[in-house]
Amino acid sequence: MSVMWIGPPGRPLVGSQGFPGDKSIAHRAVLLGALAEGTQEIEGLPLGADVRASLAAVAALGARIEHHGDTVHVHGAGAAFGASGPAVVDCGNSGTTMRLLAGMLAGGSRPVTLDGDASLRRRPMERVAAPLRALGATVETTAGRPPLRIAPGRLHAIEWTLPVPSAQVKSAILLAGLRASGETVVHEPLATRDHTERMLGAMGVVVRRQGNTVAVRGGQSPCATRIELPGDPSSAAFFAVAAALVPGSRLVLREVCVNPTRTGFVAILRRMGARVEQGDAREVCGEPRADLEVHGSRLRATAITGDEVPGVIDELPILAVAAACADGETRLTGAAELRTKESDRLEALGQLRGLGVDVTILPDGLVIRGVGDAALRSARLSARGDHRIAMAFAVAALRAPGGIEIEDAAAADVSFPEFFEWLAALGPRVERRP
Repeated sequence: MSVMWIGPPGRPLVGSQGFPGDKSIAHRAVLLGALAEGTQEIEGLPLGADVRASLAAVAALGARIEHHGDTVHVHGAGAAFGASGPAVVDCGNSGTTMRLLAGMLAGGSRPVTLDGDASLRRRPMERVAAPLRALGATVETTAGRPPLRIAPGRLHAIEWTLPVPSAQVKSAILLAGLRASGETVVHEPLATRDHTERMLGAMGVVVRRQGNTVAVRGGQSPCATRIELPGDPSSAAFFAVAAALVPGSRLVLREVCVNPTRTGFVAILRRMGARVEQGDAREVCGEPRADLEVHGSRLRATAITGDEVPGVIDELPILAVAAACADGETRLTGAAELRTKESDRLEALGQLRGLGVDVTILPDGLVIRGVGDAALRSARLSARGDHRIAMAFAVAALRAPGGIEIEDAAAADVSFPEFFEWLAALGPRVERRP
């Protein structure tokens, strides 16, 4: 088991930091590139374990992958995607890979089983299986979880209302809709990430969007293009909170994706009193990007409601750390989805108690009574195999004079292999321990 000790920096965090390409957009660039005709050129592709799972999966299903320095070429299989290759495809730990591939393969020509590691096998899959069945595919789960067995059928368009907001399920339905007859329509109860719709548009597919409804007509094929990925805001959020927690800090986060469905964490930090300034945005391949400048700030408690949760689902662990260091009581509700991630993130965040923080775990959220200007206690915490928990606890260590030990810290490699190295470069002490 990897154990990392992180200690406070002893000085403000000052500087400028770029970030790996956005992981959510990267998955879609790889997967849609495999479904396209021609060569998708992807610049700035992050190579964490999740994105590597997507690369390996599409390579097994007929696409050809070439690495050219920081650029990856995906030579698409087009209509032949999934027509050959193994009967079982390993999706690793990546729920995005599994759910989006399920939609892509639902209209294919042969049965395929999608499997993954022990963590992925615990994640719910009926929410994606049900609409794919309605489209005409035969989809079997294992007691509602992976492995996921897909026997393609003749697909027909559906109109589907998501019972739970999910960008992954929405994306799977739209991708299956490309191979269905008629127009497939998805209604969302709350707006979720729209990267799939934006990328389909950038690749020549006509997507109809109105409010929280999105639709695609079958028979369209995406055309390969060149994609320059913006910096991942979910990765940048850890450094934003780190800068906010250390007095005197001034950290510029360069070229971060500022898609409105991804900047909810910025709005919440500002509401908590953090000084976060955004530079001028520019749009590339349908995705806006800009610099964010974050200053050390005294934080105050806030309420995070269910309406906000879909837009900050990946940032909630680090926002919980911000709340732990804020004045007053922060209440998070409507976040039961956190129980179905790589870990039960609500229970995992309960470990903040070991740092001297008063935490109440709710069925769908947390109540966190922050310590304000007081220091956090030293403790040994477990990442529980969850990359975002590992990184969140590392940021909490910046407010613990004696530092924090994190078990299974290598879980950060799933999305951000460089995280601890880049954090150390800004001043915090980072040591590997037996």
